[in-house]
Amino acid sequence: MSRPSSQRPRRPATPPPDDLEPYPHDRFDPALGHHDGIHFEGTDFSGVHAEGGAFLECVLTDAALDDAHLEGSRWSESRWERVHGAGLALQEGALADTTFDGCRLAAVSAWGASWRDVTVVGGKVDFLNLRGAALRDVAFVDCVVTELDLQETTVDGLTFEGCTLVAPEFGRGRYARLDLSGAQLREPRGLAGLRGATLSRGQVIELADALASELGIVVAD
Repeated sequence: MSRPSSQRPRRPATPPPDDLEPYPHDRFDPALGHHDGIHFEGTDFSGVHAEGGAFLECVLTDAALDDAHLEGSRWSESRWERVHGAGLALQEGALADTTFDGCRLAAVSAWGASWRDVTVVGGKVDFLNLRGAALRDVAFVDCVVTELDLQETTVDGLTFEGCTLVAPEFGRGRYARLDLSGAQLREPRGLAGLRGATLSRGQVIELADALASELGIVVAD
């Protein structure tokens, strides 16, 4: 019998880099707050302050994002390929029709953000804070995510296919069409708050002791 699954969002179609205007500098200059149809190849965003910037049909390839301040930025029909960095600030940002492909990121603060039709493919994200975010039709595929914080998050379509989630935390959120059945869950927290989510039968059996503990149920041998 096939398991139920939330509908995976379509993978956004971003123009190929050859059709975009190459960014002319090695380091990103936030003086211009809006960017349309730009290819940032190897661009250094480290430590920049680009709060509230708007990026439409942009591609980031092999870009460095250490301690980049992109709070409140808006990304639409864009793609990040093999970007890397730690300490990325994306809180209260808006991402629509955007793909992350093969990225290596750590300490990503995206609380209060709005993500719609976002796909994360491959790579690894450590310490991803999506607390209080609004996620609609978001897919994680074949990636590793550690310390994923989904507390107080409003979900309307979120799937994990072939992913490993290490110490994810749930609770006090709204989890419509949250499908965890395609993920390996390691040391999850807040299982008692997953009302509305989909788990596989094997996951339910594997997590039974942890769920009973959270609910204060004593399991007799």
